Amino acid sequence: MVFSSLIFLCIFLPVVYILHLIIPSIRWKNGLLIVTSLLFYAYGEPVYVLLMILSTLINYFGARALSGKMRNAVLAIVVIVNLGMLGVFKYTGFILNTLNDMCGLNIPVPNIVLPIGISFFTFQALSYVIDVYRGNVGVQKNYFKVLLYISFFPQLIAGPIVKYRDIELEINDRTVTAQESAFGLQRFIFGLSKKVLIANTMGLTADRIFGAGNDSLNILSAWIGAFAYMLQIYYDFSGYSDMAIGLGRMFGFHFKENFLHPYGAVSIQDFWRKWHVSLSGWFKEYLYIPLGGNRKGRLRTCLNKIIVFFCTGLWHGANWTFVVWGLFHGAFLLLEDFIPVLRKLPKVLSHIYVIVVVMVGFVLFRADTIAQGGYFISQMFTGFSMDGAAVSLAVQQLTPWFITMLIAGIIFMAPIQKFTDRLTVFLEEDTEAAEGAEQQPEASLRKAAARLIISIICVLLLIWCMVRLSSGTYNPFIYFRF
Repeated sequence: MVFSSLIFLCIFLPVVYILHLIIPSIRWKNGLLIVTSLLFYAYGEPVYVLLMILSTLINYFGARALSGKMRNAVLAIVVIVNLGMLGVFKYTGFILNTLNDMCGLNIPVPNIVLPIGISFFTFQALSYVIDVYRGNVGVQKNYFKVLLYISFFPQLIAGPIVKYRDIELEINDRTVTAQESAFGLQRFIFGLSKKVLIANTMGLTADRIFGAGNDSLNILSAWIGAFAYMLQIYYDFSGYSDMAIGLGRMFGFHFKENFLHPYGAVSIQDFWRKWHVSLSGWFKEYLYIPLGGNRKGRLRTCLNKIIVFFCTGLWHGANWTFVVWGLFHGAFLLLEDFIPVLRKLPKVLSHIYVIVVVMVGFVLFRADTIAQGGYFISQMFTGFSMDGAAVSLAVQQLTPWFITMLIAGIIFMAPIQKFTDRLTVFLEEDTEAAEGAEQQPEASLRKAAARLIISIICVLLLIWCMVRLSSGTYNPFIYFRF
């Protein structure tokens, strides 16, 4: 992982970016991105790159066949094939293990390696076919454009889930300016820093505490572990989303935001408007609304939400812990519907309520089993034992580096979107505005100073991240397995 990360940063990305910049034809630019994206995926999954290509072929021909008389049957077949492929590779072991446990059977469980990012590229492909069926987007007759849409390396293995209609025009025609590239590179570096500096630090602590025996847990270590994991998963995935969005900008693509400071939410409903926006939006558009949404009475609305959150949990992993996590969130959404006061708490209390619910949910998400998750949660609220092993485990985590990254994580998870939006507008003024600023030396000087400071910070962060990557430190990407 370390070797591949440094190869990506030092060789792959610079070479692909420079070639993309100097190639004049959009057709050849797209060809370059297709080839390099397939190589990128094949580096980690040499065999499964063929599966991803097969997926693009099925969905390309499926979308083209929707113009015929049997369009309903074609759509059903394409959806079944896509979900079938996802089910075989992701859920075969889970289903067989569940049957063995429930029915006392002894069915052999095959050891199927999960293709990286299969949930992401499957959902992207499905959104394209369904949008063609609905008439939201025209069918693409050029297979290679569909292949580029699904295989584009910045968001291929860990999202965000991009809809074809959002980048259709940019596949056909796009420009890359120095200003866009600079913004994209800065966004990439900030995302990399969130992942390498904050998420990795929190992940080490979370792994130590979740991996400790039950005898080593008490209220102190349980809360430290739960909070560390809550920060790890946010900075891991939002960091990757930032990197994907930044890389997209460097190549002329504009991906939508995937995280909108979810830990600043004031309700669980609000949390899901801000957390993993591309996934929650996907389930809303392609599952919740087709099920009837909230249009068929209160009971049916409740059932639809439970189905959606069951599927949301199952999408994340082939384990009952993920399913329970999804249903846990669905239950609180229903509680907020039936007990409106939960959405009308004073602001401070609403933030505390959301953080506690989300943190407890992520304990279930992180646990290996439901039993482990239940015991961990019980220790968070009743683990008052202060024996030496439990206290020692908690104190050992509180290193200066952990505390520094903990403070940074708390600061940057705050809803500072207004500030960042203003800074973005300030730094991304168009050419006409920039020319007007030349007549105001003071404003131009402030802008130049801000850009210089941000550039220096980015260079220092990039060097720091590369040093930590080269040292061979802990560096998993949580969402690669989804």
